[in-house]
Amino acid sequence: MNEITTMYHDMGISPEVYAYGEATIARLKERFDNIDRVAEYNQAKVLAAFRKNRVSATCFAASTGYGYNDEGRDKLEQVYADVFHTEAALVRPHITCGTHALTLALSANLLPGDELLSHVGLPYDTLQEVIGIRPSPCSLAEYGVTYNQVDLLDDGSFDYEGIRNAINEKTKLITIQRSKGYATRPTFSVTQIGELITFCKNIKPDVLVMVDNCYGEFVETIEPSDVGADMIVGSLIKNPGGGLASSGGYIAGTKHCIDRCAYRLSAPGLGQEVGANFGLMGQLYQGFFLSPTVTANAEKGAVFAANLYEPLGFRCVPNATESRHDIIQAVELGSAEGMIAFCKGIQAAAPVDSFATPIPGDMPGYDSQVIMAAGAFVQGSTMELSADGPMREPYAVYFQGGLTWYHAKLGILMSLQKMVDAGLVKL
Repeated sequence: MNEITTMYHDMGISPEVYAYGEATIARLKERFDNIDRVAEYNQAKVLAAFRKNRVSATCFAASTGYGYNDEGRDKLEQVYADVFHTEAALVRPHITCGTHALTLALSANLLPGDELLSHVGLPYDTLQEVIGIRPSPCSLAEYGVTYNQVDLLDDGSFDYEGIRNAINEKTKLITIQRSKGYATRPTFSVTQIGELITFCKNIKPDVLVMVDNCYGEFVETIEPSDVGADMIVGSLIKNPGGGLASSGGYIAGTKHCIDRCAYRLSAPGLGQEVGANFGLMGQLYQGFFLSPTVTANAEKGAVFAANLYEPLGFRCVPNATESRHDIIQAVELGSAEGMIAFCKGIQAAAPVDSFATPIPGDMPGYDSQVIMAAGAFVQGSTMELSADGPMREPYAVYFQGGLTWYHAKLGILMSLQKMVDAGLVKL
């Protein structure tokens, strides 16, 4: 064995698993080159926004209290707006997660009597209580916002005829979830989202469209805001935080929508003028700067996982050859034992808490037990190597992240090793 194979062997990767992984990687050079080209374009786009807004060291200064005259905070929001080609953006560490950001965008732009419409079937688990699909205190339903949905067709495409029939005079806002969440449907491309937005606005020009952009930022060279979305929403502990942001979320879109979001986040009349940064500006700036490259590393890991597991008989979404529109890779393992073994491997490869053993448990916002493997520097960061999924049919695990390609590679190989050790896979 050479030095590399010896290192992998010492970490528990058998020669057979390593050789299978290397043979898989050898087939992926063209895919990886394409990912790198997208990353280069997006890196230039981010750098251009930094230069345009004259970002300086003074932007990293901490603010306290009201946060008045926080130049770093204001410039960061303009950087986001420029990168996403929107009129305005709200980027704050006070937004705790993607669900919080989505809740903020919805509650700010929906009033009693308005209807929220989903064209992609049932929203992600944690959003169901926000809307009131599953009853919860302070849901939109409690405030008189109604909800309707149009399920996807059997092939995972939009039901345009159903959508036409569903849009009515009460339809105020349409929500589109870009990524698959805990579903096993394909993730939508920005082009597909743009076609849907155009269709909806041709029926009702004044309808607002919000896109849940989580996991999708910088995977393509364009974003949903480039194709007509009024708001795009995401979390800083996912793609745009670059693995460095310790908290936060963003909403980018029209000035009208963003102003309302800012009033909802702080208070009417205050809006974006207040909000201390708690000394986090350096993280948020640097994380956003690194995001195109870190996202590319995570995407390579997702491609590798699909090409590793699909030939072994496991259904992968996306499959091994499909184009990618987010960093999530779903692998249907077919059993609870498979999910547990896979997650044990991801956990064992983590830099933090590698010694822990993931087990299924109850999670807030989910109606099934969930197993999660994560050993991250930032708690809950799905930009870092992690895997999770609900313990229910078809027993699909959702793999994502990897600050470096090499860590993603190791984690996936370790997941396969645990599957082999458990007798669930034969190479």
